[in-house]
Amino acid sequence: MFYINNENVDQMYEELKNKVIKRKAEFYNLIEFLERETTWLTSPASTKYHLAIKKGLLIHSVGVAYNMIEIKKTMLPHIDDETCIIIGLFHDIGKLGSANKPLYIQNESDYYYNPDSVAMGLAVRSLFLASKYINLSDEEAQAIAYHDGQYITENKIIAHKESPLTLLAHYADYWTAHIYENEKMREKLISDNLFGDTEKAAKE
Repeated sequence: MFYINNENVDQMYEELKNKVIKRKAEFYNLIEFLERETTWLTSPASTKYHLAIKKGLLIHSVGVAYNMIEIKKTMLPHIDDETCIIIGLFHDIGKLGSANKPLYIQNESDYYYNPDSVAMGLAVRSLFLASKYINLSDEEAQAIAYHDGQYITENKIIAHKESPLTLLAHYADYWTAHIYENEKMREKLISDNLFGDTEKAAKE
């Protein structure tokens, strides 16, 4: 598993980008939009919960992508890395809002929701933005739209009908946010020597 932080996120983000080959043109069209017309490179992952800091969303998204790749090696080896990168990086881009109209706005001490943003579920907006640029499979679309799993009431519509990719995305997202991005949980893993060399190196 991978612990992503402010010190290593830029390098690991570039490494992920370089791994996309089959849908490279589509992928980079979306990346260009995100980097030039949204707050993708600076946005928090939330206004007050996990990673409510500058670059928090990028840190979280890169972490989810890497953890999807690691988990699927054991559970779903037939899923290619490129799919994991696309889902991992873009599952939460709905948190960016729209072009030149960020969803999260920073004031002197924290972040708040942009009251002028069109109301839309975050996962729905993520799928809306990603599908404008990338030709997603049905399974990829479901994984983005329902990556929060059954913690979201609206997701009951697919209860017990989730594709393996959706479950992979959900578990990687949950693990990243609630274990690696939770300081107490992360420190416990380190003290119990449950991190691998890669994670220790990333933390250092």
